[in-house]
Amino acid sequence: MIRNVMDVEQAKKEAGIAAVQFIESGMRVGLGTGSTVKHTVIEIGRAIREDGLDVIGVPTSIRTERLAIEHGIPLSTVTKLGGLDLVIDGADEFDPNFQLIKGGGAALLREKIVAQASKRMIVVADNRKRVDRLGAFPLPIEITPFEWEDTLKRISIVCGVPAHLRMLQSMDDDDAPLVTDNGNLIVDAGIGNPFIDDPRFIESQLLHLAGVVEVGLFIDMCDTVVLASQTGVEILQRSDG
Repeated sequence: MIRNVMDVEQAKKEAGIAAVQFIESGMRVGLGTGSTVKHTVIEIGRAIREDGLDVIGVPTSIRTERLAIEHGIPLSTVTKLGGLDLVIDGADEFDPNFQLIKGGGAALLREKIVAQASKRMIVVADNRKRVDRLGAFPLPIEITPFEWEDTLKRISIVCGVPAHLRMLQSMDDDDAPLVTDNGNLIVDAGIGNPFIDDPRFIESQLLHLAGVVEVGLFIDMCDTVVLASQTGVEILQRSDG
């Protein structure tokens, strides 16, 4: 188990850098969002400058776009490229079947669009994200602002757990909701206890609610996990992948 903040940050960096081994020149690469995959983006930029790596990236958020530009990564879109060879992204949880919870960084909609356009999804994570059952990390759900209170109530009923509107983490905006890059809001369902026995069913039920844009469950998308712990980096492959 990773014991302290320095261990966590070092593990994130090691996993993020290790994931670059899956990238080859000529690839079209989805660039994920989050505190672990930022190290992947930085390493891709280094490899472009120093090793002659030739790739084109598609960012999954405005902040990843800015980071990629800062580090000299050429960017495009899924539409222009006609699909992607792989996407490297983080996860808030993954279970033994490689089902994921994502959305802690509020980029889940763009992340899922890029993931579904990719031939392969590689997740970078530290071993705190490895769980037997999903849901201890509150499930992020992107919703429209219109009548959000009613949508939140219905989400709570479907999930069978409390749900809360995500607020900005800012001293200046204590009462302001977080707004995504798409102009939507984020609801987090759950309070720390794993509650998702059937991810596919929960996702289906939530997507049937008017007002729900996307759900932070990534089902049968992840092929590989680059997992970092105190003993080093381990590559996990989905058995049916």
